[in-house]
Amino acid sequence: MAVSSDILRTWRAPRAVFRDLLAQGQREDRALAYLMVGCVLVFVAQWPRLSRQAFITGTELDQLIAYEFLSWLIIWPLLFYAISGLSYLVMRLLGLRGGAYSVRLAMFWAWLSATPLGLFYGLLTGFNGANAGSYLIGAGWLLAFGWFWLQGLREARSWMSDAEHAG
Repeated sequence: MAVSSDILRTWRAPRAVFRDLLAQGQREDRALAYLMVGCVLVFVAQWPRLSRQAFITGTELDQLIAYEFLSWLIIWPLLFYAISGLSYLVMRLLGLRGGAYSVRLAMFWAWLSATPLGLFYGLLTGFNGANAGSYLIGAGWLLAFGWFWLQGLREARSWMSDAEHAG
């Protein structure tokens, strides 16, 4: 199924979609692609806000975009890997089952699946600035990400591929 269809399905049945993703086998390139596409979309979502900020402050838009590029396409992916590694370690310390790949995939897929709300948040902050409506949508975005991640982790606990058993 197409990734866009899976994203829409995730908003209705996150565990079922994640189960389908796990059934496709362990592919680190696919997990990395989900993370990077999510980060690229969030990077693009920042452009309206950056344009507004450049207009108000007189800062060069190119400079602001370069900083966001560095942040979203280099620093955040590394942080996502670190956070998913820590969540794997916490799961192991708590005695919960789940392989490192499935825990990583849960986070990366949750991030990609929540980006439609992130795009809307970026649009709102670009047009309206930081106000109550923008904060509400931003909170919804983070809650959606957290919910999808939690549901993915619940599914990862009950599923472990042969490759993860061996590794």
